[in-house]
Amino acid sequence: MLCICLINCGVVYILFIQFKNGLVMEIGQKVRVRRLRDRAPQEVIGRLGKTGVIREYKMVDGSGVGVVVQFEDKFATWFFEDELEAAR
Repeated sequence: MLCICLINCGVVYILFIQFKNGLVMEIGQKVRVRRLRDRAPQEVIGRLGKTGVIREYKMVDGSGVGVVVQFEDKFATWFFEDELEAAR
């Protein structure tokens, strides 16, 4: 994983992340939910195939990074990078 950051007055801003699979994700990018790794509540399952916008990154297990996606109806949740694909 490659992470490009900007540090300003001690605050770290992540500009974008390039994951091992080559996928680059940045804040504001449109993505589509392509699959779910684990069991999920119905409101998340209903997002399969839907498009949303990346709002932030999230540390998920001490070493991994998740992506918080917000949908048109303002619902937001996080996904692993392999659950998403770039939307066209």
